[in-house]
Amino acid sequence: MPESIEKPLLYYGNNTQASLTLITACVDMGVKQFIFSSTAAVYGLSDGLPIAEAAATDPISPYGRSKLLIEWILRDAAAAHDFRYVALRYFNVAGADPRGRTGQSTPRATHLIKRAVEVAVGRAPQLDIFGGDYPTKDGSAVRDYIHVSDLVDIHRTALDHLRANGSSQTFNCGYGRGTSVLEVAAALERVTGRRLQTIIRPRRPGDAPSLIANADRLRDVLAWRPHHSSLDCIVKSAFDWERKLKG
Repeated sequence: MPESIEKPLLYYGNNTQASLTLITACVDMGVKQFIFSSTAAVYGLSDGLPIAEAAATDPISPYGRSKLLIEWILRDAAAAHDFRYVALRYFNVAGADPRGRTGQSTPRATHLIKRAVEVAVGRAPQLDIFGGDYPTKDGSAVRDYIHVSDLVDIHRTALDHLRANGSSQTFNCGYGRGTSVLEVAAALERVTGRRLQTIIRPRRPGDAPSLIANADRLRDVLAWRPHHSSLDCIVKSAFDWERKLKG
């Protein structure tokens, strides 16, 4: 998200403009079902926690705004055409395939757990923690981390919902549990037995103090249940993948 503040047009082009082109092509070709990867960043600085889908959307970054615009486009397309969609508002996706088949390999990744495991395997010198004075339990930012394998399962369940003639829906993708940056670092130290070098940096623009999902709709409408919700499971799978990448 901080990068989107520095390069807003890149995000509007890649997210909003490209998605509009794809949605238009789908409608023109008669594609009737669409699953969209949205983000919890559409909520901005929400007052209430956990955040339900009906909460006000007021993004504080171009990244969040670029995604919210697509949600509006999907809503209007569904109202005007024979077209249904599910918008999945990701909270913080983390971890890797527990069987070691795939994981995050993006160069210069900014996601916390990816950066933390890079430090743990010696690919980075220290973990920069952006913000130590947030109004949270330990001063570091709080997020709702969801294992990538559970997110894959949510996509499958959402597609089953649409194929069964289910209505257009928006779902939060999280566990309803907040974990601070410092708690993530402690979990990685616990799982690996390795000490992490950490440095507290100033807050980054566009970062909210806390983002925690209300996942009731996901459970009630799709009858979905997580299988990898343990924080230790999330960080261990990410660590194992990073060791595999390092060779």
